[in-house]
Amino acid sequence: MFHPLRVQEVERLTDDAVAVTLSVPPELRETFRHTPGQHIALRRTVDGQEIRRTYSICTPATDDPVLRVGIRLVEDGAYSTYALKELAVGDTVEVMAPAGRFTLAPRPGHFVGIVGGSGITPVLSIATTLLARQPDARFCLIRSDRTAASTMFLEEVADLKDRYPQRFQLIQTLSREEQQAGLPSGRLDEARLHALLPALLTVDSVDGWFLCGPYGLVQSAERALRSLNVPRNRIHEEIFHIDNGTTAPSAPTTATPAHSTVTATLDGRSGTWPVHDGESLLEAVLRNRADAPYACKGGVCGTCRAFLVSGEIRMDRNFALEAEEVDAGYVLACQSHPATEKVELDFDR
Repeated sequence: MFHPLRVQEVERLTDDAVAVTLSVPPELRETFRHTPGQHIALRRTVDGQEIRRTYSICTPATDDPVLRVGIRLVEDGAYSTYALKELAVGDTVEVMAPAGRFTLAPRPGHFVGIVGGSGITPVLSIATTLLARQPDARFCLIRSDRTAASTMFLEEVADLKDRYPQRFQLIQTLSREEQQAGLPSGRLDEARLHALLPALLTVDSVDGWFLCGPYGLVQSAERALRSLNVPRNRIHEEIFHIDNGTTAPSAPTTATPAHSTVTATLDGRSGTWPVHDGESLLEAVLRNRADAPYACKGGVCGTCRAFLVSGEIRMDRNFALEAEEVDAGYVLACQSHPATEKVELDFDR
């Protein structure tokens, strides 16, 4: 369900990024209470076409939550262009309640974020909440940006350094310009991270790794960590941008039945409908249940995650679900096609 929220503030962060704060009325505070690392979906209609995009919440989780998201301009991006060039204080936007599993419930321990560009957004919320609530927790932020001028949330990160000098560590690298101090310029690729991480910290002592940003950075960091024998269950990933031509892990190709149906449970109600030739399970459900959850339709955000109750499917792309989720039976409805005549999904699990 989407709720109309008023824009309280639009703050320019860089030439191509803004932070948007939304006013949450008292009756919706519980609805929009978030776990650090979650995102919200925003919706608008242009020329009769509905546009949905997900943006991560950058503020800490508090008793009186502030709903603030970071939005970076994407080339030909329908929503990001609107946000940077048109969105103003007093406007009303349609917003879905916070969702997402790239989260950390504050607990004692040592945690590390490896982020690129706007990937700082959810990790900022995670780090700020963790350090405020857990006096025994430590956080190391390793961030990569193109230039100093393109770096989002500079003031917020500097505030963490000042407030928690013994518990917060910042490692900054720029890919397109030299720094006066710190690491040499260049991308954080797998080889560089493999050499850098053991030099910065005791890898075995880290309780959780949070990787967020472009697909290439996240995959490089994941491979570097695996080569350093980090257990898979300590690595958490969220991808913000997919380069054109990027391929993702997918299920083996299977034959599509001539006639198939999908049964879907959503908000406690179930229905069964035909799946037309070539359409995804999400598209089949949306024809009959307009309230089915989705945002990107590209296999990236994970909003359309559902549990496969029965039947078999083929998933074209998967940039959102971790291996453990797939093994447990979860699928992305927007990328799933029936491989058996009957398929049943549960969006409520």
